[in-house]
Amino acid sequence: MALTKLESYYPDYKDHNNGDDIKSLDVYAQNDKVGSVKDVLVDERDGKFRYLVVDTGFWVLGKKVLLPIGLAQIDYTQRRVNVSTLTKEQVENLPEFTDELKIDQDYEENVRGVYRPTATGTTGTASTAASTATTASTAGKVPFNRDTYDYKQDAALYDMNERDHQTLRLYEERLITNKQRQKTGEVTVGKHVETETARVSVPVEKERIVIERTTPTGAGTPIAPGDAAFQEGTVAHVDLYEERADVHKEAFVREQVNIRKEVDHETVTAEEQIRREELDIDDAGRGIIDKGTTNRDRR
Repeated sequence: MALTKLESYYPDYKDHNNGDDIKSLDVYAQNDKVGSVKDVLVDERDGKFRYLVVDTGFWVLGKKVLLPIGLAQIDYTQRRVNVSTLTKEQVENLPEFTDELKIDQDYEENVRGVYRPTATGTTGTASTAASTATTASTAGKVPFNRDTYDYKQDAALYDMNERDHQTLRLYEERLITNKQRQKTGEVTVGKHVETETARVSVPVEKERIVIERTTPTGAGTPIAPGDAAFQEGTVAHVDLYEERADVHKEAFVREQVNIRKEVDHETVTAEEQIRREELDIDDAGRGIIDKGTTNRDRR
């Protein structure tokens, strides 16, 4: 059975109880104060109260134990919980409860085993005749099967009847909004190098020798002896130059990239069915007037 603490199951439970907090009530057995309620354990499946967590204080050396809700007579007017069957011997035999304890079937069965012998017929709970007969015939022990066990088998321990629980609490469900931040993706910005072939055109100059031959004026006219200067070897020297392209690479900043995040805001609308308990009154013709004011009326 999955059990959770009252505030975890009903975060706003105080709002529905006119400020009354069950966790502040004192616990009395045979009109003697034996401890106080520290918490309530709720069945996660249906929201029903299953146990009161009772701190016995100095009664049994500050031990915390579980008290089945069917054995508790809750009186908000006197701000106390009366338990007609709780004894010091029972508390000493009960397994101790701690906030870190993980309650399992075996632990609950140990708790039930302590209360069963005195539970039937002592609290006036609304147990059926069949369950009462079963409890009596087994001398306080109900056959326990982890797979099939249901709290209805121990109605005397868990049922809340009209006589012992005069205060009736009406509950309602409300939509509780919350936001969870979760990762939906990621963006990685990196760099890679692309290679391409670049072509440039560079105009260059080259020098070359041009030899022109022409027929001078007076060609074929004899010259005087001794004017002809015949010689061998170099008669002219000319240096030739040319330009060559000097192509090399240099790196430059092409552009700058700035990375930042922006938050888009939107409103998410959700719909859910919620429940609210309303009071049904059958006055049987007695003309009862309901003067109560509910939390819903005050809102």
